Amino acid sequence: MPPITGASFLHRFNCVHSLSNSEALGTATLLFHQQLRRSIGEGKVDPTHLIMFLDSLAYLHPFQVANRVEYGFLWITDILNSGYTDHERFSMARVVIHLLGIHLDNTYLHFRPSWVSPLMNFLLLGEQFHSTESPPYSGFVALRILSFSPGSSDFGTKILPVLTSTLAPTHPLKSRSLALGVFHRLTAGWFSPQMEKVPSNDLNRLLQAVDDPFQFPDLPLQDEQPVVTADYKPMKVAVILIEFASSDLWRNHLRRSNFTSCEDILSTEEGRKTALECMFDMAAYLWSEFLCTPAKIITAIRRLEELQCLNTAEVVILWAWTAGVVNPVDNDAWGSIERNTLDFYQSHGIRRLAALSRHITNASMEDLHLEFLLMHYHGPPCRVGSVQQLVPYGEARRRWDDRYFEVLRVTQVCQLRRLYHLFGYDPMTWKEAVGVAEAGEVMDKSPGQSVMPVQFTDWACDYP
Repeated sequence: MPPITGASFLHRFNCVHSLSNSEALGTATLLFHQQLRRSIGEGKVDPTHLIMFLDSLAYLHPFQVANRVEYGFLWITDILNSGYTDHERFSMARVVIHLLGIHLDNTYLHFRPSWVSPLMNFLLLGEQFHSTESPPYSGFVALRILSFSPGSSDFGTKILPVLTSTLAPTHPLKSRSLALGVFHRLTAGWFSPQMEKVPSNDLNRLLQAVDDPFQFPDLPLQDEQPVVTADYKPMKVAVILIEFASSDLWRNHLRRSNFTSCEDILSTEEGRKTALECMFDMAAYLWSEFLCTPAKIITAIRRLEELQCLNTAEVVILWAWTAGVVNPVDNDAWGSIERNTLDFYQSHGIRRLAALSRHITNASMEDLHLEFLLMHYHGPPCRVGSVQQLVPYGEARRRWDDRYFEVLRVTQVCQLRRLYHLFGYDPMTWKEAVGVAEAGEVMDKSPGQSVMPVQFTDWACDYP
C-alpha cells in the first residue's frame, strides 16, 4: 500500500471516520498506524495535513480501540526522529500528546517503561517552544502522563535536565507540583550507578531546583495557601531528600532551604506522623534500601545536624528506633544507633525524648509498620526470652491475624525498655525527666536539660 500523502491522506481518514463497527475501526486504525509510521519516516506527509488528521482522530478515540495506546508513543518517536524542522516536529508531536491526554482522562493508563523516552524527548524539544504555546500546554500533559510511570533505575539521567528546568517557578509550563511528582515517582533512578557519571554541577542544580518541596510560588493561592495538584504529596519528596542526606552522591548538594517547611511541619506530632507514614511507604514499596542500615541512618542524622535541620534529623532517629528497622538482635548495629542517639539528645535536649518514646509505642501506624516488616523480614522480628520469634508470612496481608499485632507490640515494649535502659531510667523516672507532651504540641526547640549517658551493655529484651 502506498504511503499516505496530501489529498490521499485526507481521503483515507474520511473513510475511517465513516466506520461504525469497532472491529473494522480497529483494523483501519492499524492500517493507518502502519502507513503513518512509514510515511513519517520517509518525510512524505505534509505537517499541516498530519496535524489536521490527528486533530480529527480525537473524535474516534483511536487508543481505546483494542487498547492501542502504544501507537501514540510510537508516532511521537517517529515524529521526533524524522527529518522535519524542530518546530514542525514539535507541532505534530504535541497533537499526539493531547490525544494521549484525552485517553488518560477516559481510562486508566497501564504505563510501560518504553513510553518514558518519547515523553522525555518531547519535553526536551518543547523547551524551545513552550513559551509560545497556547493552553492547554502539551508539556503539562506530557508531565502528567509521565507521573504515572512506575519508575526505573534507568530514568534518572535521562530526565534530570527536563526536571531541572520544569521545577523552576518561572518555567512557562507552571508545572512545579507535577514535576515534583515525577521526581518522586523516579526515586530509584536517583540512586542508580548511572547517576555517578552525572557532573556534580548538574546534581547541584537539580537540588537547587527542587528547593523546598512544600513551596509552589507558581500556583494560585486559596485562603493564602498554595493550591497543590491532588496527586502530589510534598512530604514524599521530603523523604527522598532525607534519603539523599545518607547518600555519598547527594548529601553534599543538599542545602538548608530544602528542609525549610519540613522543619516547621516536623515540629508537631501530626507532622512527624505524616513523615513516618511516608517513610514506611517509601521503604516498603518504592525504595527498599531506604535508611536500611545503621551507617546510612547515622550519616543522614549528622548531615541534617550540619544543616541545622534538627527536627528532620530527629525524625530519622524516630525511624531508627522503629521496631525492626534495625534487627534487634544485631548488637553491633544497635551499639552505633545508641551512641548516636545519646549524642543527639545530649547536644539538643532531653525534652525531645518525649516524642521518641511516644513513637516507639504508637499504635496508629500498626498496619503500615507490619507491612514494612513483612516486606523486609517475612515476619516482624522480636526477641522473646532467648528465642527470636517470626510470624509466618503465608497468610493474606489484607486481614491481619492477632498474632501479628501481638508480636509487634512485644517488639515495641522491647524497644521502649532498650530506650529506658540507655538513658538510665525506669518508667516513672523517665516521665519525671522527659515530661509527657500533649499530642499535637509543638516541640520545644530549646536545648533544655542535658542528657547523661550510661554505660553500654549487651542488651536484649526478655519480655515480660
